[in-house]
Amino acid sequence: MALKSTIFKAALALSNIDAHVYGDFALTIACHPSETHERMMVRILAFLLHVQSVNDDQLEFGKGISSDDEPALWRRDLTGTVEEWIEVGLPEERLLRRAAGRANAVTLYAYGGRAVDVWWTQNQRTLAKLEKLSIFEVPVEASRALATLATQAGKKITLTATIQDEQIYIADENTAVTISLNTLQLARLHQAN
Repeated sequence: MALKSTIFKAALALSNIDAHVYGDFALTIACHPSETHERMMVRILAFLLHVQSVNDDQLEFGKGISSDDEPALWRRDLTGTVEEWIEVGLPEERLLRRAAGRANAVTLYAYGGRAVDVWWTQNQRTLAKLEKLSIFEVPVEASRALATLATQAGKKITLTATIQDEQIYIADENTAVTISLNTLQLARLHQAN
């Protein structure tokens, strides 16, 4: 018998000063049996970085780890066109290439410490050809601290998040995590601005 996903409820209070997005978000997150708390929290981090308004109903979690056809998170317009494909982890190059063929923009949040360095060394030349792809590394200390927040919270996660000057502050009632993403690659459309 297949194991079922664990459902988490997340209450997020966001102040994204950089993007002028402020509000409260109630998320229901299905955590696949093989998914770690670290990966789930990086997905929440990606949501916080990409949500555009309190009423942003076009940004949604995909099937993620259980499907190669959907990302961790994506934004589709009313016609079904994929505007943003947002992935987390260290996916195979072919998945990112396929995502770049389907979406207007692709963003990857890589995490895993030393594994990111190895993955980047192996894939950098090939991924540089994908003009729509931006890659950011979540430092290992930050991703592990986020996982600890989830572990301590249980199935109901309550967090406040502030994003200012490209610094991300995420906290529960006891612990705060500061995150500075490392930029590995910016999509060429971003470099022109």
